[in-house]
Amino acid sequence: MNHEPLQQLERWLDSQIIGQQDLIHKLLIALLADGHLLVEGAPGLAKTRAIKQMADGIEGSFHRIQFTPDLLPGDITGTDIFRPQQGTFEFQEGPIFNNLILADEINRAPAKVQSALLEAMAERQVSIGSRTYPLPPLFLVMATQNPIEQEGTYPLPEAQLDRFLMQVNVSYPDAAAEMAILRLVRDEASGDVLDTPAELSQAAIIEARKAVLGLHMAPAVEEYIVQLVMATREPGAYDGELSSWLEYGASPRATIALDRCARASAFLHGRDYVSPDDVQLVAPDCLKHRLIISFEAEAAGVTRDAAVARLLEQVPVG
Repeated sequence: MNHEPLQQLERWLDSQIIGQQDLIHKLLIALLADGHLLVEGAPGLAKTRAIKQMADGIEGSFHRIQFTPDLLPGDITGTDIFRPQQGTFEFQEGPIFNNLILADEINRAPAKVQSALLEAMAERQVSIGSRTYPLPPLFLVMATQNPIEQEGTYPLPEAQLDRFLMQVNVSYPDAAAEMAILRLVRDEASGDVLDTPAELSQAAIIEARKAVLGLHMAPAVEEYIVQLVMATREPGAYDGELSSWLEYGASPRATIALDRCARASAFLHGRDYVSPDDVQLVAPDCLKHRLIISFEAEAAGVTRDAAVARLLEQVPVG
């Protein structure tokens, strides 16, 4: 297994997106785990820049879709166009047929538009009329949500949130990172930029995905993953307070997400085996958007992050 190309890409992205190492790591995990990412954070925190820079480092096409209330499903998937010269309809591909997609402010578009995107994400295909069109093998969607200015938005239902591999929250950088951002932007404005590494081919990414699936995972780690998910459904077996916090637990998609993301994280760290630490690293982002907090707990200020943290404290490793 050759971990170096992915690790080199991660190091380069760290130099280009200051103070968002966790977002970069999770983006590469999603790339290796063949899943999609939901990112929530205030404006100006390099969410768009992160996926655009990643697109510069790999072989493939990138497209940004700005979600607005007047967007239509066909604006994303494409539609049949009538060609009067031939007297036939011809399918015109929409932006969803690119390799990397930024779905910017996904909660600003109505439910039918969100559903069109999420169906394409889940099925890896688009159906127009009686025909089905496959999406490219390398296909990653990073959707963003703005946690402020919620008036006029259409929140994603829990069943649709479940289709995202991970939900990542990004926060403001610290003072040192803010200074580094200031200098980086000044250098870019003057034309002094770091060279982009050699493009990572799609074939190399597909090969890395196979290597990720082949990493050794001990039965005890598999059992730990299963017990974490089971604890979201039967929290009373581990902790009485946690039982009062959780109304609904995670689906089997959470088990699959924990397995794939823990494997991808181990691969990015250059190891050929998966440890419980890998599971704990990805568990908050794999689980929190799949949990529903009870009304009483929410009224008391309990968050999904707090529920996952309590879960990790209560479920024993091995």
